[in-house]
Amino acid sequence: MFKKLVIVLLCAMPFSAFAQYKFGTVNTQEIFNLMPEKTTAEQSLQEVVKKYEDENVKMREEFNKKYKEFMEEEATLPENIKTRRMQEIQELQQRIQNFLEVAQNDIEQQQQQLMAPIEKKLLDAIKSVGAEQKFTYIFDLASPMPVIIYAGDGSEDVTPAVKAKLGLK
Repeated sequence: MFKKLVIVLLCAMPFSAFAQYKFGTVNTQEIFNLMPEKTTAEQSLQEVVKKYEDENVKMREEFNKKYKEFMEEEATLPENIKTRRMQEIQELQQRIQNFLEVAQNDIEQQQQQLMAPIEKKLLDAIKSVGAEQKFTYIFDLASPMPVIIYAGDGSEDVTPAVKAKLGLK
């Protein structure tokens, strides 16, 4: 009898230990999409992308023009000039490829620079809400690999509190 009582108490103990924790969930993607700073950052990024696209169009037009001229004159050109023009076209094509790689890297870097302060602001708000409301854990529901499999009645969605902290609707 005493042995059964000890087993029941030991089994019940972990459940009582969880009772002292307060769990919450938040949808960071929902909040992030509502932040006005995100819209401003996206507009700035679109301006950078537009400049790179415009430059790419100019380079492609130059390439197409030279290629068309070469194709029209190829049959009448001496071999030395033909070789030189083919090299020019290849070099121009390589410059375009290099430009696209540099542009892609710069756009990614600028995106990170623009979004990092916004992400930090959101994270700080979540930490603040967690501390103020005494949450032990807050799980992000927007994560592609959900951190929590089941959010029962013991979990509370703190998305509205974080929105309020940031002054969002």
